[in-house]
Amino acid sequence: MTSVKDMLATYPADLGDVDREKLTRCIEECIACAQACTACADACLSEDMVGDLAKCIRTGMDCADICNTTASVLSRHTGYDANITRAILQACATACKACADECGRHSEMDHCRICAEACRSCEQACNELMRALG
Repeated sequence: MTSVKDMLATYPADLGDVDREKLTRCIEECIACAQACTACADACLSEDMVGDLAKCIRTGMDCADICNTTASVLSRHTGYDANITRAILQACATACKACADECGRHSEMDHCRICAEACRSCEQACNELMRALG
């Protein structure tokens, strides 16, 4: 078990009809994506052509912040608001797609390739959870 799954299992109230597997996966993907985006933006700052990577750095930093926020919102269940959850999932999927597309333009650099893969995986997890929420 992961700590995400463990923590969801210990929640003392009913989580309702939420698909716990999809919720767990989405939180884990958000955390992993935030880390990849942060590391990629940092690596871009060390590249010789850092000036050419300004959009990539900004997009990665934005994506990391949105993924961290999404993981936090998805980890809270008391006073749940489905509209907020759907909105943050949509924002996260959008940020992940933008970052994956931007990093994909620089995929010759391993850090951008890895980041793009993490973003696509997170985007998919957000979309799957949104569909499961209805």
